[in-house]
Amino acid sequence: MRLIGMVHLPPLPGSPRWDGSMERAIAVALADARALIDNGMDALIIENYGDAPFTAGRVAAATVAAMAVIAHEIRRALPDAPLGVNVLKSDARSALAVATAIGARFIRVNVLAGAVVADQGIVQTDAHDLLRDRRLLGVDVAIFADVQGKHAVPLAPVELEQQARDLAARALADGLVVSGRATGDATPIEDVKRVRSAVPDVPILVGSGVTPETAPELLSLADALIVGTSLKRDGDVSGPVDPARVRRLVDAVGGR
Repeated sequence: MRLIGMVHLPPLPGSPRWDGSMERAIAVALADARALIDNGMDALIIENYGDAPFTAGRVAAATVAAMAVIAHEIRRALPDAPLGVNVLKSDARSALAVATAIGARFIRVNVLAGAVVADQGIVQTDAHDLLRDRRLLGVDVAIFADVQGKHAVPLAPVELEQQARDLAARALADGLVVSGRATGDATPIEDVKRVRSAVPDVPILVGSGVTPETAPELLSLADALIVGTSLKRDGDVSGPVDPARVRRLVDAVGGR
């Protein structure tokens, strides 16, 4: 699982830009999911990207229900594709619930350790309850946690290496995601090296700004790449997935 494609969901029920049609939301998500997997991506993350502005805490029940329905349709259409779930801004417990319901392999958690200041205000960890939920549910769902993730800064200064160690040893993350400062921003190579040095035995994923030109070098340092913006038509994150862009990325890393 080296290349993980983003399925950015359109606005869901209850969000400000929701257009009233679950049928359309399902169709959009399925089209992107198929374009990613059919053209060589190894896995998918399903994310409620269209629901901005995001909450700092738990999302509404309608969001969880809608994500579960759409994710189930993707699972039925692509039964062999490994799936992940990310519920923005950082509702890890809801992500785990959806993942459990549809048989996903992993979740991405934007804030698993400490607290950050983001456009939602202060967002803080819920690792204590998340890990207990996973134990109670008895599921084998990996937790991939962001190290000083996008669109946020730590509430108190902390070195990248220290947060990486805390995420792995104290928050019990199964893998760490290193990203740029915003959606689509390039992930600094030096940051990937620093995290790899701090936790050499923990899987590292690159979480933003991957292109066909940068992918080979990034994969020499990281275990997997999460790719969204550069695979969209004209590189516009709000557009549909462009199959030709997916193929160029896959070819750049010698994929299938």
